[in-house]
Amino acid sequence: MKNFIDPKTLSRVKDLPLVAKTLAQGFMHGVHHSVQRGVGIEFSQYRVYEPGDELSKVDWKLFARSDRYFVREAERESDVNIWLVIDSSASMAQKSVGNSTKSHLSKFEYGKFLAATMGYLGQSQGDNVGLVGLSTENKHFLPALSGQRHYQKLLINLAQINSGGHVPSLKHIRSQLHSMQKSGIIFVISDFYQYDDKNENDIVNIVSNLVNERTEVIAVQLQSNDEVEFQFKGALKIEDLETKQQLLLSSHQVKEQYLQARGEFNQTLNEILSNKRVKHWSVNIDQPMDEVLHEFLNVRNRMNR
Repeated sequence: MKNFIDPKTLSRVKDLPLVAKTLAQGFMHGVHHSVQRGVGIEFSQYRVYEPGDELSKVDWKLFARSDRYFVREAERESDVNIWLVIDSSASMAQKSVGNSTKSHLSKFEYGKFLAATMGYLGQSQGDNVGLVGLSTENKHFLPALSGQRHYQKLLINLAQINSGGHVPSLKHIRSQLHSMQKSGIIFVISDFYQYDDKNENDIVNIVSNLVNERTEVIAVQLQSNDEVEFQFKGALKIEDLETKQQLLLSSHQVKEQYLQARGEFNQTLNEILSNKRVKHWSVNIDQPMDEVLHEFLNVRNRMNR
């Protein structure tokens, strides 16, 4: 298998499980090292029975009381929960347009492929994997469970998430955040360009509130060559994808000011995340995804040795 997969190819492939497996084979050696705390099994939650579930897991006493079939979900004490949190606000629909030879994936699409791959790695290791879509218009929450059947549900949910609206404020998703703060890893995939009327960054506030002693939080900042290099020429019309506000600018006149402001933004973001003990992973959507993941996991494996 080649170590290089063109993002253009990924954008044309709709079979997310195939994409995930293709990317994972050969060089993915695990997102984490599990810490075994015991082999006991604890009751986690009930869910509605589905065809194919083992009858031995049906709670017959509950059936007698409710006349409905429920399955008892168990959770091993050694389980690690891997949460995939995707910023699905309208701004994530941004694509790299400065060079037509680059990927046609938007940040949001790239983030979904990245989440699918991480989800595959997690379920392959036997971990619980959950999914959260952050948007005021499209709310998605899939509990963290394990197994191939659950992974298929995750892929279905990924396909159903659309970009739109804004990132919800912290108070509107506090209950979901509480359920995520168990032993495990949380990947928050966003461009982190989110400011409300009070000049507060909602996505950064959410990330900051996910941190606790049992959870490792990784902020995955998506960016493009357009943002990093600003190679535009002549008159430039830019539009805020969330407010729809448009500006007509001279690219030559604003380039230096833009690059300075962007540098200051990233420096501030990195300082905030570092102070909150959040790892900062910068990802360029114009780079092949297999290279991005290969580099990240190699660094991670070296740190865990």
